Amino acid sequence: MIVVAGAAVIAVSWDETTTSTATASFTVFDRLFQLSQLELFFAGVATGAVFLLGMGMVFAGMRRSAAHRRRLRASRMEARDRVTRLEEEKRELERKLEESPKTPATATTPVAPAASAAPATASAPVVDRDRDGVDDRAEDTAPHPRVDVPRQASTDQLVAGRHGRSDHR
Repeated sequence: MIVVAGAAVIAVSWDETTTSTATASFTVFDRLFQLSQLELFFAGVATGAVFLLGMGMVFAGMRRSAAHRRRLRASRMEARDRVTRLEEEKRELERKLEESPKTPATATTPVAPAASAAPATASAPVVDRDRDGVDDRAEDTAPHPRVDVPRQASTDQLVAGRHGRSDHR
C-alpha cells in the first residue's frame, strides 16, 4: 500500500505538462479556490489521512465500549450469582429455623454441671452464660469496638428479613 501511494505521488508530481496548465476552480462558502492538479492531489491525500484517523478513533472507541460492556455484564452476572447464593442461604436458614422448635432447646436452658456437689436450685444465678468455663460475672461487659464494614455497591440487595417480597407473614 505504501509503495503504491508513493508511486502515485511521484507519478502526479512528475507529470509537468498537466500540472502546469490545468487548474480546477472550487467555490466553498462563497470563496473561490483555484488548485492545480498536484495541489488537488495533496488535498485529497490530507482528506484521506484525516478520514483514516477519524475511523481509527471510532474503532478504538468501539473496542473500548465493547470491553466496558463485557466488564459490566460480568459484574452484573457476579452480583446476580451472589444474590442467588444469599437467597439460597436465607432459605436454608429459614428452613432450619422452622425445624428448630421441634428439637429440644438445650442451648437456651442453663444446666448446672454434674460434678457440682451442691444441689442446683431455681433461684441460683447462672454464672457461666456462654459456657466457656469462666465465671461471666468477672468478665468485662463493655461493648466490643465497632468494626468498619465497607459499603456494598448499590446493585446488592438485602435478602434477609424478606425485604422486597410481597408475601409478608
